[in-house]
Amino acid sequence: MKKLILLIPILFVLFANAQFEHEVTGYVWPTDEKVLEKLEEWQDMKFGLLMHWGAYSQWGIVESWSICPEDYGWCRRTKGSNPDDYFTYKKEYENLKLTFNPVGFNPEKWASAAKNAGMKYVVFTTKHHDGFCMFDSKYTDYKITSKETPFSTNPKANVTKEIFNAFRNEGLWAGAYFSKPDWHNENYWDPKFPPFDRNVNYGPELYPEKWEKYVDFTHNQIMELMTDYGKVDILWLDGGWVSKKPQNTLKGSYTSKLNETKTGFIKNRVVSQDIRMSELAAKAREKQPGLIVVDRAVRGPNQNYLTPENRVPETQLPYPWESCIIAGGGWSWVPNAKFMTPKQAIHMLVDIVAKGGNLLYNIAPGPDGKWPNGAYKLLAEMGKWIDVNGEAIYSTRAISPFKTENICLTQQKDSKAVYVIYLEDEGKTGLPKSFEVKGIFAAKNAKLTLLGANSNLKWKNTDSGVEIFITEKIRKNLPCDLAWAIKISEIE
Repeated sequence: MKKLILLIPILFVLFANAQFEHEVTGYVWPTDEKVLEKLEEWQDMKFGLLMHWGAYSQWGIVESWSICPEDYGWCRRTKGSNPDDYFTYKKEYENLKLTFNPVGFNPEKWASAAKNAGMKYVVFTTKHHDGFCMFDSKYTDYKITSKETPFSTNPKANVTKEIFNAFRNEGLWAGAYFSKPDWHNENYWDPKFPPFDRNVNYGPELYPEKWEKYVDFTHNQIMELMTDYGKVDILWLDGGWVSKKPQNTLKGSYTSKLNETKTGFIKNRVVSQDIRMSELAAKAREKQPGLIVVDRAVRGPNQNYLTPENRVPETQLPYPWESCIIAGGGWSWVPNAKFMTPKQAIHMLVDIVAKGGNLLYNIAPGPDGKWPNGAYKLLAEMGKWIDVNGEAIYSTRAISPFKTENICLTQQKDSKAVYVIYLEDEGKTGLPKSFEVKGIFAAKNAKLTLLGANSNLKWKNTDSGVEIFITEKIRKNLPCDLAWAIKISEIE
């Protein structure tokens, strides 16, 4: 335990370049036994699907962020009749609901493709920061089921319910992404005040009644999702800046914080925004016992697993974690998205699993309600590989030394079996005649087999590990491409 405590601060350095709201700030283990059991099951799953989708997809831009007055290249305004006029732009952005009509929406096709790819759970954006709801909330009219939105007359207009049902029917877990900030709600961005940045645009301590209305609104919407949408396994909350801040981080009043600027627009003010998260989590679990809550980037008992964004840690991490990764294009749909190659995707999955994490792979539906063909092709290739090698992926845990050069290790959590996953060398194809796995040694009577093949492999222990030999017959008839898993029945 002392070694673990010393290791944790070092590991946090790996994420030093993370955006403010996504920095890794610590982990607190849950105490609810049902949550712990569910977390254990979630760690067995290894591979999930994330989908960013909303009215913004019609413009092919990054989700929500272009209406936030912060000076980042990735959220600058490029669409609309006059992107230089903020208020005109925001109005036109919000009016995208008037033309949003994704008539090609077919969640059953998505769910089937995800299942065949080996995915075990879905996390869907029920509401992003712009406040547009992809579910039938009675607390706002800024939603896909609004009478002003063309798709509202479609039998599948309640998109979140349709997605959850389709994926559950394929045996996948349902997870609800929900944004704690809501830039459309008058009690978060009060129209009487200009928005400064991503934060609430007034002082919650100066207007406590207004803030309380916003807290109630947030609780009410989340409880709708927990009550009216069947079994929900994960509540995935984004917008980590919406949280109660310790007094020692505030350095004075709200108004004094307005003077803490950087070059360009105001960025990352520290504003205490107490959403009463523990109360909300408890209420949600009354409806959904064992619910995994992911209060992203907010240290404490309500961040049940951590979510490094578009990055993979350098080594194993001592807590439940999941890398959320863009499969192609952006988080939201963009025209002509270029997807990862199967080799890139499979090697990434193996790398993450070897370090004890899950891969949450983002695919963005288009404005017509369809996935790009490239997404289906990529998932099909991943599924073919997992059909052969799933035993080395699911229900495994990290084992030192995790990864050495292009060789990864995993271990079945309930057996002595260890898996050596050889990632195909860059510019080469197939397996070599022999290779050495450093840092582990096969037990005296161990059997080594290539998953998908029937014959045993020859091996010998060396001073630094175990050397594995691949016969020419096997190398000419490999059961899959790109990476190969060898099962060692027992190690020393």
